[in-house]
Amino acid sequence: MPAKLQASNEKIKEAVFAGKLLPSMNFVEKVWAICARIPEGKVVTYGDIADKLKSKGYRAVGMAMNRNPYSPKVPCHRVVGSTGKLTGYAGGLDKKQQILIKEKVPMQRDGQVDLSLARHRL
Repeated sequence: MPAKLQASNEKIKEAVFAGKLLPSMNFVEKVWAICARIPEGKVVTYGDIADKLKSKGYRAVGMAMNRNPYSPKVPCHRVVGSTGKLTGYAGGLDKKQQILIKEKVPMQRDGQVDLSLARHRL
């Protein structure tokens, strides 16, 4: 890999981990950067991330989460459906629920996240 390209990739990776958006980032990298901002004990929805990027592509956000190479540093397990339902996680939904419970994310009896208590404002 050429040194210039490698340096650019490192700069983007550092920005993702810091939760910073750069003009040179593509949509997926911006999704990861926003996801990196979600604190332990909180969640956001796919739609919240799409809204932050001024996009209607909440499904594209889901695809970006699916491609996340930086888990758990970029905590894709903290992204849930619009009703608080646990959706898509490479480790399985049971594992996602276990992690969220360990992080003390408020859950409802039906296994969904209580968004009224756990939703992080981006």
